[in-house]
Amino acid sequence: MKNKKINTLEELAKLADYSFINTLVCDPIANKDGKNFYPREVYNGHYVPVIPTPIENPKYITHSKTFFEELGLADSLAQSEDFMKMFSGDTANVPKPLHNIGWACGYALSIYGREYYQQCPFQTGNGYGDGRAISILETVINGKRWEMQLKGGGKTPYCRGADGRAVLRSSIREFLAQELMYALNVPTSRSLSLYTSNTETVSRPWFTQGSYSKDPEVMIEEAVAITTRIAPSFIRVGQLELFARRARKNEHPKAKEELEQIVLHAINREYKEQIDISLPLEEKILLFAKLFRERLTLLVANWIRVGYCQGNFNSDNTAVGGFTLDYGPFGFIDMFDPNYQPWTGGGKHFSFFNQPEAARQNFNMFCSALAPLLEAYPNALENLATIRNNFAKVMVEKLQKMWASKLGLNKFDEELFNSLISLMIETKVDYTIFFRELSSIPEDISTLEKSFYYQIDNENIKNKWKDWLKNWKSKVNATSKEMKAINPKYTLREWFLVPAYEEAKDGDYTLIHELQNIIANPYDEQSTEIEKKYYRKKPLEFFDIAGISHVSCSS
Repeated sequence: MKNKKINTLEELAKLADYSFINTLVCDPIANKDGKNFYPREVYNGHYVPVIPTPIENPKYITHSKTFFEELGLADSLAQSEDFMKMFSGDTANVPKPLHNIGWACGYALSIYGREYYQQCPFQTGNGYGDGRAISILETVINGKRWEMQLKGGGKTPYCRGADGRAVLRSSIREFLAQELMYALNVPTSRSLSLYTSNTETVSRPWFTQGSYSKDPEVMIEEAVAITTRIAPSFIRVGQLELFARRARKNEHPKAKEELEQIVLHAINREYKEQIDISLPLEEKILLFAKLFRERLTLLVANWIRVGYCQGNFNSDNTAVGGFTLDYGPFGFIDMFDPNYQPWTGGGKHFSFFNQPEAARQNFNMFCSALAPLLEAYPNALENLATIRNNFAKVMVEKLQKMWASKLGLNKFDEELFNSLISLMIETKVDYTIFFRELSSIPEDISTLEKSFYYQIDNENIKNKWKDWLKNWKSKVNATSKEMKAINPKYTLREWFLVPAYEEAKDGDYTLIHELQNIIANPYDEQSTEIEKKYYRKKPLEFFDIAGISHVSCSS
């Protein structure tokens, strides 16, 4: 018998279980009433209580029908008055036992394996954290724990002078990206709901239309929005780092104790089924490191499989649960380029093919954060170093397995792979379309030419492609159906998103709903009309255009 749907906020409230704030330490100098809106240093404690700031006159845009179904929520709930209020930031009158006050967390900043303090307004690292993300609920539904977090929910002590808001444009991108990643079978935080304001706007730096600038040139008024994202937890590598830094420097008497508490809480939230709670501390930590290494390497291999680039892959954007988190300046690749980077401030260290190395740097910081808890266990410290040092080996294994499956091979063929990558760069191919067409196991290169951005006139290159295809076909052992289950047909291209959020500014959400429906089944063949509109190469005139080919981290 199917479980009864949750039709009201009162019914959802009964499933509340606030493990994070019930078991961890509150910032001792915070206002207990949750009015902690102003930038300040947070010296200790795992969270700060914060009341979300509701957006004015909230308006429903969409919700994840897929996720509502999984959670057993009735679709009608998304547009009910009390649910809309709560998930657009108004928690003043939520039914008991729901809390009126949410929580925000601090974390450290490391960029590509290097600790940073100077971006903190206080130059100490005690000002980094959730500047506009406020968790408002933890529930246990059908035996699974979920944390619900408002992105753009208002000011926190970590907002560094900002307004705590997210704009409609970035909220649409995040909502749809999470929907797509789930449908692509890539571990990710999930989308719940998306609301905007009919009246509230904020100023943001952006680009002039048709600009090629790498830096925003003008300030524009944009509607605010709140998207609710959900995950088993939102604990990040950067969070563990923050407490480890404090423990290493002995910043306060309970620094090491707070580090141990957050580590054990992370294990309980993300690895409960794999790590026996009765094990000694050092054994739990080593298992934690091994399992996180497994998840992180698999995640990054999957990112490359589906053409995703996490443009700002810092440790504070790395979930210890090993899923995609924080869809800020991300992008899905059009024309294949190993150095593809959607964010103007990202650099090559966070580019498409460098993501495995960026992940290794983040894993190093993760292991460094665990090390203070193993100081009394020399053998365990040595084992942790081995786990850390083997990251690159495990990453290569995951990548080779992924490329073999993407190419329909029994095992990875380095020579075949390298010659393909050289040809893809030389010919300028569309990443998604190329692998999808290859999945049809074509007789000749004419089908693959659908993915080429320029016509091949050079007979030498044509012959290279013919030779490569012949070689590949002699080795491929997967069926077309099996390959199409690995290589998606549809992806979320930025030039699809731009008209969607442009129309949304005027209250027209048609394209958002259309994209949502298409990306719910990215591996499937869809209608001729949808194929003609969405299965095509990026128009050449859009290349290098600001806001389409690259974005700033300004929203």
